[in-house]
Amino acid sequence: MSDPSLEAALDAALGDSARRDAELDATEEFPAELCARLDDFGLPTYYVPTEWGGALDDHERLFRLWRTVARRDLSALVAHAKTYLGAASVWVAGSPELAKATAQAVLSGVPVAWALSEPDHGADLLGGAVTATATDRGWRLDGRKWPINNATRAGLLTVLARTGEAGSARGHSLFLVDKSAPAAGTWRALPKARTHGIRGVDISGIEFDGAVLPSTALIGEQGKGFETVLRALQLTRTMCAALSVGAGEHALRLGARFAATREIQHKPLLDRAYPASIVARCAGLLGAAEAAALVAARSVHSLTRELSVSSAVVKALAPTLVDAVIEELAELLGARSYLTEVYEHGAFQKLERDHEIVAIFDGSTPVNRGSLVQQFPRLARGLDAGSVDVGGLAEAVAVGSPLRPLDRSALTLLSRNGCSLVQSLPALAEELAGRQSHAGLAEQAGELRAAAERIGGLMARTGPSARPPMAAHELAAAYELCYAGAACLQLWAAQEARHRGEPLWQDGLWVRAALRALLARIASLLRTPPPAAEGDDRIDGPLARAIAAAAATGAPVTPFGAPAPAPSQPSHRPEEQREEHRAR
Repeated sequence: MSDPSLEAALDAALGDSARRDAELDATEEFPAELCARLDDFGLPTYYVPTEWGGALDDHERLFRLWRTVARRDLSALVAHAKTYLGAASVWVAGSPELAKATAQAVLSGVPVAWALSEPDHGADLLGGAVTATATDRGWRLDGRKWPINNATRAGLLTVLARTGEAGSARGHSLFLVDKSAPAAGTWRALPKARTHGIRGVDISGIEFDGAVLPSTALIGEQGKGFETVLRALQLTRTMCAALSVGAGEHALRLGARFAATREIQHKPLLDRAYPASIVARCAGLLGAAEAAALVAARSVHSLTRELSVSSAVVKALAPTLVDAVIEELAELLGARSYLTEVYEHGAFQKLERDHEIVAIFDGSTPVNRGSLVQQFPRLARGLDAGSVDVGGLAEAVAVGSPLRPLDRSALTLLSRNGCSLVQSLPALAEELAGRQSHAGLAEQAGELRAAAERIGGLMARTGPSARPPMAAHELAAAYELCYAGAACLQLWAAQEARHRGEPLWQDGLWVRAALRALLARIASLLRTPPPAAEGDDRIDGPLARAIAAAAATGAPVTPFGAPAPAPSQPSHRPEEQREEHRAR
């Protein structure tokens, strides 16, 4: 069960590090101080399942903790959270003895890296050239892994290596490499790569030359390494959405505070229609990303057999929506979105650069959309049949409530049931049409249902392909938006009474803004007329003012967010702005 006090405690433990974060970014130094605070707080315990002595029994809780860090400094989270990503394969397929040993290492603060990519193969994991050869002493490892997050700093690495036929799904195995075990000279760290964003993070590599591993280093069965990676990715891709939602929250707070305090001709930007529409539209997109990510995080437990769909959806969707939020807010901030030492220590340009990596690691957006394309026939049949795991879906949208234990054996490479969330749209649209709801919400639900049905028909006529055409990728993107819209509607229906009276929930502001933004993007992808803009004036002004007030006081700026520290002083005082204006 999620615990707001835990998020608040983590937020307090982070302290006010904005200036220091900017200094580390400028000098490209590793965020060691902030990572140490995360260790002292005990964040690594939430990377280890409870059966091996950790505190990981609720992926919504982990999502919320990661988001708390991401809205402060995405670089620090990318560096620290890699341990969860690196160890996930051990939790999925490792022996009890290996899992216990790995858990002890993680709990003692040892970083873990996930060594998948190679210089000449990138996301083509089956094309990997690193080999593991069986010997009488165990396994001999040869080859180069690069670029790898924490390759140099990590004490343990999960390495995918070829143990059979090249290019074969059964030709690769996974190994847990303890860097202290192989003989000296049989492996070497590769230099840190300089990066545009996450500048201080250890993006480096490792090269093996006859490194001998014990037989116990094998994770799972020989030849099943690729399958284990795909199953572990369902967990890690889902959780990566927290990085985007946290970065989006940081961007929205910066943009809203600027719009509320920046005066042009003696009038705040927020009092003008266009800036207010930008803030409202960004709030809608971020609310949609948060809704999709929360439902997916809870689906890890309650809709585990559908995770091959939901994990690919949110890994592609969340970075895409948040990139759009950042792009629009950059226009609003103007020069202050680009300057490195102006406006809250240049935080905006840093988070913009840092966030660009989220769409790339753990499977890029095209990779995840390609994964969805392979499941089009099942998704189309599910939409046509309207099949829904009612109990699992109800648990997925019961945000903040206890979750059933995760059954990792239920992780499957393909979802036989399609996606219960999207497939629930027809019944949900009918329910909302039959009950009193806020102006336009039932109509928006009907439009989303119609869009999903059209997408299902198009998917039924688009067969799986090893090299999907661009039209198939656009169709996958449209399906992602339907997933987000369904998440918004399901969460609204389940949670409205609980949040009644909160500023973002009054008059259905956040859900109407989210659906408006999603339907517009769906229409663009399907090349259909955009939805009517009627009623925009009743959303933009009130929602923008609510977001600005929340950003100024530290109240949540997303429908399911937690409070954050308010700025210690106004980021741009009116008298300073007037002085700037006179100087120009």
